Amino acid sequence: MSDATPAPKTAPKTYAVKSFGCQMNVYDGDRMGELMAAQGLTQVDAKDADLVVLNTCHIRERATEKVYSDIGRLRKDAGKQGRTPMIAVAGCVAQAEGAEIVRRAKVDVVVGPQAYHNLPDLVAKAARGEAALDTDMPVDLKFGHLPARRRVPPSAFLTVQEGCDKFCTYCVVPYTRGGEVSRGWGQIVDEAKALVDAGARELTLLGQNVNAWTDGARGLHDLIAALDAIPGLARIRYTTSHPNDMTQGLIDAHARVEKLMPFLHLPVQAGSDRILKAMNRSHSRDSYLRILDRVRAARPDIALSGDFIVGFPGETEADFRETLSLVDAVGYAQAYSFKYSPRPGTPAATMGDQVPEDVMDDRLQRLQAALNRDQAAFNAATVGRTCQVLMERTGKLPGQLIGKSPWLQSVHLVSDAAIGDLVEVTLAEAGANSMLGLLPPSSS
Repeated sequence: MSDATPAPKTAPKTYAVKSFGCQMNVYDGDRMGELMAAQGLTQVDAKDADLVVLNTCHIRERATEKVYSDIGRLRKDAGKQGRTPMIAVAGCVAQAEGAEIVRRAKVDVVVGPQAYHNLPDLVAKAARGEAALDTDMPVDLKFGHLPARRRVPPSAFLTVQEGCDKFCTYCVVPYTRGGEVSRGWGQIVDEAKALVDAGARELTLLGQNVNAWTDGARGLHDLIAALDAIPGLARIRYTTSHPNDMTQGLIDAHARVEKLMPFLHLPVQAGSDRILKAMNRSHSRDSYLRILDRVRAARPDIALSGDFIVGFPGETEADFRETLSLVDAVGYAQAYSFKYSPRPGTPAATMGDQVPEDVMDDRLQRLQAALNRDQAAFNAATVGRTCQVLMERTGKLPGQLIGKSPWLQSVHLVSDAAIGDLVEVTLAEAGANSMLGLLPPSSS
């Protein structure tokens, strides 16, 4: 047995999955949990589990070091209880680091995001003291090897596409998730029906570039139309989209499909054409804005969301002001913004003109102030509207429920409705991050 191979351990009877990062990781984490449950393991808190799966994300700064820190913390806490849990590292950091995690942290299992259907076999190997590492990216998608869906929340995720062919110069996704691959039509529709049967009222279709999904001549708008026909499914969403794959058919679906919610997350990353070109983004500022014009023509009440990176190598103050002016032009209902951080192996990591940290800090604060201003304005403009809110969980106050509006706003209200109900609500007050909902007066 090599020094990097963990010693044999007792086969686990309990498990916990801790997922970090994007919604696709949440979906993957749920599926890994279902794999373990299908093997007879019981889900418990991580502090009590025989097997802890860290489902990692590689997008954020120092993601790899944070994984090693989490591993150390798990072992320290377990050691205080006299326990030695089996630790599995899954997801994009597992894919990027591979055997280095086994060597450096002596974890029991390492499995990449395209191979996690092999997790039960890997856990069994680790229990026997054998090396348990799988970071293959097979053409044969993992989804056909996963167990049937179990009970799910009212709003559930459904991965339909994985990987990316865009090769933005700052991004590791093509290296950790592989090229763009679409799941088959029948497999998606079958899982959607199973999710609805298990309790889902809303499905969010997921993909690194979800609108690149294709099945022959059929595109995402055709798939949405098919899901629209599923009895019991009340709402459809999709994320994350790429501007290059925003077809007219998909735009038209926002006008035609009632179950498709009026919300679009369409990352732009920067407002400067010079920076967009350096990022290898295949859209321009103008082409992006023209897409949004077409979307708003199809669905005037749509809520728009985006992603932004500040401080990309070579970004000048003039470039950044173009980003601010784009924000002013769009009026985002929500948005995510980050400082650029180099990812090892990406072209941008070796570019010159890296922007100083204090400059990035200043630009991020200015950008977020503008985005927060526009989110507050959007929320204020919805006050007085009556809409359906999907009840997803209980709140902290007696009788309080929390759900989502069609525009993906968090809405809290007092109601005797059940989790999973769609409730007619008047949006009465806008907060910084949520809306107060009131039940309309009875018409009787």
